[in-house]
Amino acid sequence: MSRLLVVDDHALVREGLAQALLRVPGVSSVMEAADAESALQMFASHGEFDLVLLDLMLPGISGLSFLGVLRKRYPGVRVVVVSALDGPEIVGRAKAGGAAGFVCKARPAADLVETVSQVLLGDGSGNGSGGEAHTAEEARPRHSHPYQDFGLTAAQCRVLDLLTKGKSNRDIAESLGLTEGTVKVHVTAILKALNVSNRTQALLMVTKSTMPL
Repeated sequence: MSRLLVVDDHALVREGLAQALLRVPGVSSVMEAADAESALQMFASHGEFDLVLLDLMLPGISGLSFLGVLRKRYPGVRVVVVSALDGPEIVGRAKAGGAAGFVCKARPAADLVETVSQVLLGDGSGNGSGGEAHTAEEARPRHSHPYQDFGLTAAQCRVLDLLTKGKSNRDIAESLGLTEGTVKVHVTAILKALNVSNRTQALLMVTKSTMPL
């Protein structure tokens, strides 16, 4: 039977993920931690987990940085990354950092269950703990982003997604695996494409454009 740990700073999200994970065959328990420090304390007090479900936007140390910590300290523990973003850069960074799977938070709970099931079965199917798990999200064809109607590139759309959530350039850079300089270039291009002069105006423009008629 497998023991899982969910690491996410939002209590409602953690609880929802935990409930979904209890539907995975062979899972006996799911514990929760709000940040990297709490997660390490859980390891210290409860021993190693079979799998960690890790959010990328954590307070303090970022999810990607914590992924590296987990891979060094607990190389036998499999990690599935969950994120509100699913662009190729961030998925690539997660996989390169040692994640065994990646699930976008926008997907249904069934996708999470499927991915975690595949990862937990990885050793038995010959993939090994470091093997990739191809998620249902990765298998689906990607549709164009609504922000591309403004003439934005896919990368600029991902930056704009985070801008509308009030994220700073530093937060965006950390989430997408970019430098702050690159983010600033994207932000400048976004404002120009939207024909606005600041982030607040950009948010208003995007909100108006996505409201149903």
